[in-house]
Amino acid sequence: MHNGPTRIVLVTGGSRGIGAEVARQFADPDTHVIVNYREKASRANTIAAAIRDAGGHASTMGADISNDVDATAMIDSVRSRFGRLDALILNASGGLELGADPGYAMRLNRDAQRHLAQLAVPLMPADGRIVFVTSHQAHFFPNKAVPKGYSAVAASKRAGETALYGMRSVFSRAGVHLTVVSGDMMLTVNEFAAAIVSATDSPSPQGIVYVGGADYLMTAA
Repeated sequence: MHNGPTRIVLVTGGSRGIGAEVARQFADPDTHVIVNYREKASRANTIAAAIRDAGGHASTMGADISNDVDATAMIDSVRSRFGRLDALILNASGGLELGADPGYAMRLNRDAQRHLAQLAVPLMPADGRIVFVTSHQAHFFPNKAVPKGYSAVAASKRAGETALYGMRSVFSRAGVHLTVVSGDMMLTVNEFAAAIVSATDSPSPQGIVYVGGADYLMTAA
């Protein structure tokens, strides 16, 4: 028997926005939250401190998940420190950054997501959870209209989701459940985060969870 938290959760992009709120909502005496960040170490430390103040356990790990060496080193750290990973929240995404090269969105939103899932599965017990966070605009791409300038991100996020579906046999052999949580852009951060945490905690995980306004789901492109 190991002492301390019974569940280890890694949240990518956990230093800000939805990822930070997800990390905070995981605060629980039985859970250790690993807050992953790319550059914002002080923000990640603030989130980890908030989790501890709320009675949970937390630590931070810096890694640019689009860099294979960084991603591998992070999962190696999880292995050496905890020996397991119960839930992986694939929240980090991007592609709209100024000066990002044309291939960056696909490297981050597709390749990095698949690579992290591949690295994580051997650490996950039966009933381990992988949650991929996306938006309706990306999930329904290219069948619905997207905001101007968002196509490259939507296409790469959709490609990431498809790449994870392509790993279903790997997940199934390991007893790991993949849930995609697709949110409406009108959602509050709090609501979206609550749905992500709930998808991780659900005793009967679904393949996809839609959160937010149903109007987007009903409208034609």
